[in-house]
This record gives sequence, C-alpha cells and structure tokens, in this order.
Amino acid sequence: MIPWIQLDSAKTPDGQQELRLKRRGSEFSIMLGTNELMNSRLSGSEEALAKLSCQRIAGHRQPRVLIGGLGMGFTLRAALAELGRNAEIVVAELVPAVVAWARGPMAEIFAGSLGDSRVTIREADVGKLIRSEPAAWDAILLDVDNGPEGIVHKGNDALYSLAGLGDARSALKPGGVLAVWSQGPDAGFTRRLKQAGFAFEEVNTRANGKRGARHVIWIATNGSRS
Repeated sequence: MIPWIQLDSAKTPDGQQELRLKRRGSEFSIMLGTNELMNSRLSGSEEALAKLSCQRIAGHRQPRVLIGGLGMGFTLRAALAELGRNAEIVVAELVPAVVAWARGPMAEIFAGSLGDSRVTIREADVGKLIRSEPAAWDAILLDVDNGPEGIVHKGNDALYSLAGLGDARSALKPGGVLAVWSQGPDAGFTRRLKQAGFAFEEVNTRANGKRGARHVIWIATNGSRS
C-alpha cells in the first residue's frame, strides 16, 4: 500500500490545533489532529451543497454567492458548473495555508477553478463578511466545520447561534438561500433555524455517490422574491 506523506501543516486561527495536508498517490487528505476533515475521494455531499443551493436560485439575475470554507474546492467547482457566466462567487477562507495548498500541491484537483473570472478568494472570517453587507447575497453556503459547531475555529460557533442565523438572514436578498453542511444531524441547530424564521428542509446525502457516510445539508430560504 502506498504510504501517506505529509506535505505541510498550519496552525488553526486560535493557534491551539494543527491542520495537516497529506497525500497518498493521487489522494489528498486534510487532517485536524486525528480527525480527517476532508478527503479528495469523498466529494459527493459538498457538491450537493452547491447543487441544491444553486438550483433554488436558478431564476435570480446576476446571482451573488458566498461560500464559507475553501477546503478542496468541491463546493466551489460544483457552484461554477451550476451558475451562469454572470454570477459572482466569493469564497471566504480563514486559514491562509489552505488557499496556498489550493494554488500549490492541490492545484490539480482545483482544475483551474480559482482562476475563473467569477471567483474571488477572500482570506477572511466568513462571519465578518456576512455582517458587512445587508441584503447582498442570493446564497450563503457554509462548510467551515464538520457541522454547526466551531471545530476548526471556535469563533465559528457564532455562525450557528440564533444571533448568527439572524445575521445570515439579514445578509440574504429576498428569496435567498442559506445552506449548511454537517457530518450528521443536529436537533439544536434545527430548532434555531425555526426560531430565526427560516423555512427549511433537511436533506440527507452521501459522502460519495450512493456510498459512504450519510451527511446532512440544511437548505433554508429567506422568504419570497418580490
């Protein structure tokens, strides 16, 4: 069996934990301690995050989409495939090393997506971007942790709080979509979505097509368009 090789590492924003980029043949893995955050062979649910969201804003003119978390680019590439040439996609990534890995050792799996004219990469806290522009986004896609809990960055807890959901709702245009990826169900987060006034559905999807672990995506909408 081909052994894993560690290519690089980087501290999480709080400086307390370490992200590690590993490669085995053509396969990549990003680890947080002993926890695998993502693997280049398992992209199905992250792609579904983009597809489900973009399908719901298909009638929007010149859609603006904010993606929280660059990761391995699965959600970004799926969004580009769904959206037209007049779309704008902003990707917020808090860890600069993840952006460097995307442009460097993992460039082959990003397949030129970072150079697409519709894409802007911001090395920034997605929560700050959400709070900075009211009624600015047609869709906000969050895949910054393994679910509605700050694992990589404890500050991300605020994104999933009732106040954070209120900020997201204010940042969406009428008829906008908030989509959140999770490795599993979270009853508390479901309750907070209701409390925040979102209409939503909870979608179960597979990590890799019809196989792999079951993941959860919440697709929440911000009322109707005028």
